[in-house]
Amino acid sequence: MPHTGARILLVEDEPSIANVVCRGLEEATFRVSVAPDGNTGFQMAQAHAYDMYIIDIMLPGINGLELCRMLRKADDKRPILLLTALGTTENIITGLEKGADDYLVKPFRFEELLARVRALYRRHVANFASENKLRIADLELDPEAKTVTRNDIGINLTSTEYRMLEYFMRNQRKVLSRMDLLEKVWGVDFNMTTNVVDVYVNYLRKKIDKDFEPKLIHTVIGMGYILKES
Repeated sequence: MPHTGARILLVEDEPSIANVVCRGLEEATFRVSVAPDGNTGFQMAQAHAYDMYIIDIMLPGINGLELCRMLRKADDKRPILLLTALGTTENIITGLEKGADDYLVKPFRFEELLARVRALYRRHVANFASENKLRIADLELDPEAKTVTRNDIGINLTSTEYRMLEYFMRNQRKVLSRMDLLEKVWGVDFNMTTNVVDVYVNYLRKKIDKDFEPKLIHTVIGMGYILKES
């Protein structure tokens, strides 16, 4: 997974370590910002959009474990790699319980740090992409790639069919009226009768339901349509 330009916040109070790590990561095409203590690190994390964090545990002020806990409490899900001089199992478990994704015991070889950073970043990007995909049963819609698959088979949709399916999938298990679909898919000012909704629902059914089980688009008589597994 390409990482060119990915931004890392390094929270490290030892200048010699910070300089080596910063220089090495920048040579590997990462962009690195350095915070000398936990308080500054948290402020920078709140103010800027980083892609991941490298945090030393032994920091002045807020220590690395507390900083890790604060970031997770603030619903920051970006990867955290802890640097620790305390390589005991107990300390490692404590760090992971605070929300860290990985750890590295000092002293370390920069090559190992770089390998761990790359692995964490790849996993984060993959997880982010996976979280953004919409799924129900074996039907999957990728809003980024604008693709639809069912049972891993690609399904070609027109732009209108795609918008309708995306709206259905973002509102799974909810009954959607024809007027609601008309307004959300075609636009509130679109001058068209609600019959067009039935026509496009039939188009969708032929593409995503006809040759598959279970059927996903269901009619709720007198109310509209619902996307659900049964």
